Amino acid sequence: MYTDQTLTCVDCSAPFTFTASQQQFYADKGFANKPTRCSDCRDARKAQRGNPGGNRPQREMFPATCAACHKPTEVPFKPRNDRPVYCRDCFSARQATR
Repeated sequence: MYTDQTLTCVDCSAPFTFTASQQQFYADKGFANKPTRCSDCRDARKAQRGNPGGNRPQREMFPATCAACHKPTEVPFKPRNDRPVYCRDCFSARQATR
């Protein structure tokens, strides 16, 4: 159904292959556009954004005290005084009982 295609990178103008398996992956994910950059330029662009390997950037963590066990913890949001904050273990235990 798919055949390898040779595309040209918009950054370095080098030819690169858009393989049949990559095309299948794009179709399965619902991507409508073909890639415009070769893998080297994609990796360089990710590194410039401070996002090597495509991983999410590190989230800012805020110190808090667990409302259940009273141990110090860190949470990925700024705690407010009107809502309880739970450590990972207590939060998971509360979710399991729902």
